[in-house]
Amino acid sequence: MTLSRRDQILKLIVDHFIKTAVPVGSHTLIETYDLPYSSATIRAEMSDLEGLGLLEKTHTSSGRVPSSKGYRYYIDNLRNRSLDQEIKQQLQHILDKKAQSIDDIIKQSCEILAHMTNLASIVLGPNAKEERLVSLSIIPISGNSATAIFVTDQGYVENKTFVIPEQMAMKDLQKSVTLLNERLIGTPVSELVAKMEAIRPILQDYVAEHDVVYQAFAHAFLHFASDRLRLYGQDELFSQPEFSNDAQKLRNLISLLDSPAVFRDVSQEGENITIKIGEVGEEYEDVSIISTKLKIPGHPEGSIAVVGPTRMDYDRVVSALEYIAGMLEDYFNHKEKK
Repeated sequence: MTLSRRDQILKLIVDHFIKTAVPVGSHTLIETYDLPYSSATIRAEMSDLEGLGLLEKTHTSSGRVPSSKGYRYYIDNLRNRSLDQEIKQQLQHILDKKAQSIDDIIKQSCEILAHMTNLASIVLGPNAKEERLVSLSIIPISGNSATAIFVTDQGYVENKTFVIPEQMAMKDLQKSVTLLNERLIGTPVSELVAKMEAIRPILQDYVAEHDVVYQAFAHAFLHFASDRLRLYGQDELFSQPEFSNDAQKLRNLISLLDSPAVFRDVSQEGENITIKIGEVGEEYEDVSIISTKLKIPGHPEGSIAVVGPTRMDYDRVVSALEYIAGMLEDYFNHKEKK
């Protein structure tokens, strides 16, 4: 694409700042990119870009950095929309493997995404309010342990392994499960913990060692109801200079990564790709989130997101996220039709 001089300078500033995290001045642009313009001309364009709100001047340098508005303009008008061939090859290698679960394929795809972008990738499962319990069971593992399992109407499975007290008979375990099935099946997952607490006195009358069963299922329900968020590549993200050199920003970031509700709100904003550039909250002004919905036949809608500093490589991240989400949906749609 042919760019105006102003757009060319803005693009180079964004690209250079993404790579270096260092404010960009006119001399840097001339020396690094061999521009055919004088330093005075470039400074004038940079001043105009600052006036338009696309660049900002830092307190510690005469150079400029992109503003949130500048990044947005770059994404909409200046990015190359290029995709690394390595991402394509690695994803295809995953899809070519046989007998893999949906969870395994999504997990490996997000690991690739995190590795290739040096950022964190996140998989956010469906909202617990939209799912209901369909079955509870207990599977003996050994003489003194068992695994409690529950399944929802959306196909989600959660489990909790626990130790069986010596004085508790297996028939008492099964009686407990029968009672819980009678009382809990059909309950929205988000209400399971409260309902478990309400029937606890009944369970106590039913089985002497009721607390073991109660704790096992209550912990499993809590894990699900708190929203499922799987995180990949956090070490790469923490090593980014914005966070590794600023303890408070790092603490804020860690808090954000433990907040599924924030990512759910972002993912619900758009139909496809949603891009939030320093717009998540005051304490996260240096963080960007790029999210896309993931629609797989027979499964509740989830989302995949990439989290990083506002200085992330938007061209690479958006292209990779669009490609991976599209390939996963095509792959599972194709399998569904077979």
